[in-house]
Amino acid sequence: MNIETFISDAVRRSVEALYGELGDEQLQIQKTRKEFEGDYTLVTFPLLRRSRKSPEATATEIGEYMTANIAEISAFNVIKGFLNLSLDSRFWAARFAEIVADEAFGQAPATGRTVMVEYSSPNTNKPLHLGHIRNNLLGYSVAQILKANGHTVLKANLVNDRGIHICKSMLAWKLYGNGETPASTGMKGDHLVGKYYVEFDKHYKAQIKELMAQGQSEEDAKKNAPIMREAQEMLRKWEAKDPEVYSLWETMNGWVYEGFDVTYKALGVDFDKVYYESQTYLLGKALVDEGLEKGVFYRRPDNSVWIDLTADGLDEKLLLRGDGTSVYMTQDLGTAFRRFEDNKLDDMIYVVGNEQNYHFQVLKLVLKKLGYADWSDHITHLSYGMVELPEGKMKSREGTVVDADDLIEGMVSTAREMSAELGKLDGCTEEEANAVSTMVGLGALKYFILKVDPKKTMLFDPRESIDFNGNTGPFIQYTHARIRSILRKAAEAGIDFGGVAAADYLPEEIDLVKTLTEYPSVVAAAGENFAPSIIGAYVYELAKQFNGYYHDHSILKEENADVRRMRLQLVRQVARVIRSGMKLLGIDVPERM
Repeated sequence: MNIETFISDAVRRSVEALYGELGDEQLQIQKTRKEFEGDYTLVTFPLLRRSRKSPEATATEIGEYMTANIAEISAFNVIKGFLNLSLDSRFWAARFAEIVADEAFGQAPATGRTVMVEYSSPNTNKPLHLGHIRNNLLGYSVAQILKANGHTVLKANLVNDRGIHICKSMLAWKLYGNGETPASTGMKGDHLVGKYYVEFDKHYKAQIKELMAQGQSEEDAKKNAPIMREAQEMLRKWEAKDPEVYSLWETMNGWVYEGFDVTYKALGVDFDKVYYESQTYLLGKALVDEGLEKGVFYRRPDNSVWIDLTADGLDEKLLLRGDGTSVYMTQDLGTAFRRFEDNKLDDMIYVVGNEQNYHFQVLKLVLKKLGYADWSDHITHLSYGMVELPEGKMKSREGTVVDADDLIEGMVSTAREMSAELGKLDGCTEEEANAVSTMVGLGALKYFILKVDPKKTMLFDPRESIDFNGNTGPFIQYTHARIRSILRKAAEAGIDFGGVAAADYLPEEIDLVKTLTEYPSVVAAAGENFAPSIIGAYVYELAKQFNGYYHDHSILKEENADVRRMRLQLVRQVARVIRSGMKLLGIDVPERM
């Protein structure tokens, strides 16, 4: 049963019985605020012209009618013009029975919509870092949440495998690498290539300094540095499919992909489709030609292609360089076109940091001007804030980033150390201890990042994230393990807790049922807002609520068999919803700890 619909219908019938037909008039009904007693609140002020009574008298009259005529309404109270209605325990017991019987609880029916979520989108010139971790976890979780909302979801990765930044790593390896490989060094391929991206920057800065010492301005020195000119020449050769450059590009990208796959597996994220910019930039160039023909774009004397968006409150945007090489916008136009054409998408969501807000504003506008408004309006940029560390911002070209692999390894190691200190691994085999440490370390990392509103810049503190108390992944994981332990003991004792026993519910038990009934609407809200943080907040509150209940009430030692059975079924559903919610965040929960 949809509780909101039930309440709305019951209130409407009562108001019409007292004051006549409402027609299209909408009633204002909302969940009762926590500081007041009641489940749902009717705002009576819009009804005063019908009742011709004061707000308090109108609310009282409706409340008295409903308690007398609607069996499920057990009580009411009036605060000024607000009527707070309480539903009786039998109503909530019936809702609980529905939850137990619904194997797909929290999963919405199919909508028929196909949504693509693009995330990760790494460059093949460096390993993944902490910023990529937020991107991957956010993208994967949003995809899981949209799937739970009934959409067909395609998880996509656009690999930025071409461009000047890729040539920088390639050139530095060629100049200073002495032929070293992942096999010869024992380094992961992405780490080895990233080492040469940093190496390029070091030599580039030294050359700029030297040219400035010879009297060149900083701007000229940046343009004239031999290593940068060589990288630009390498890019031109790559676009011309020069055999030597192309072969080196394929080799080094191959090293990177192997490295990325290891990191993705460790993070527990995957993709349904992988696109490569090297395969889509030519389609982008074709769209640029189309734009020139339509007069949407224009060519400057240096042969570069631009669009003038000043009339739209933006600026002029480069689409193709004078030497014919493409820019990010060129390839994004091509990729967007390809995706909508190939997959018949209803919506396309880009999970990209907030420094690209302007880029996506331009992308949508350019597509619209090219005549693709029917689908360009279905592009959403899920913009997220940066991840900062207590020491400040990270810079990959200077090699000051927090490497994703190191962070994952450190989280698992810290989780093992803290779990052992607290006795959480007592009685575990070595294999179980490793599995729990990995689950807790990754759960801590994922929850700490996803509990924050995506739009906010966040400060990441590894040790704080692994605390077993407070709003953390390990606290929720431990709560799940505790409930599973109770259920195992019940099974070992031969206690049957199938179905739902007829028993009187305590107010705290009704409160747990009420929280459980909210899960589908929480999943819906998280989907509408692309916000895993909504799921995180809900699951944490549910775990906290269970712990308070468990502290005050016995479950296994309860002597009344029906009450004990009801309590066991209740906590089983709490564990089920915790597991389901955490899965939407990409987090596993342990059976024992």
